[in-house]
Amino acid sequence: MPNIKSAEKWMKTSAIRRLRNRGRRSALKTAVKKLERAMETGVEKTEDLLAVTMKKLDQAAAAGVIHKNTAARKKSRLMRKINALKQAEAGE
Repeated sequence: MPNIKSAEKWMKTSAIRRLRNRGRRSALKTAVKKLERAMETGVEKTEDLLAVTMKKLDQAAAAGVIHKNTAARKKSRLMRKINALKQAEAGE
């Protein structure tokens, strides 16, 4: 435990931020999983889920929950999967 008053305050602030970030990270992972599940089943609403997921990735990067390059990498990989899915459907 800290001996200094300001350090005690920082501990409280850090705990609040940690919980907030955990929630954001969890929501982000859930959105990505929903999108990947929709891609597997070939659901037509993948475009809507894609927009939501991209927005959540950008928001998480802006909030500092994840690094901006991590967000860019995840977005790129999701787009590659979706484009491959579209080409597979077009080829059928």
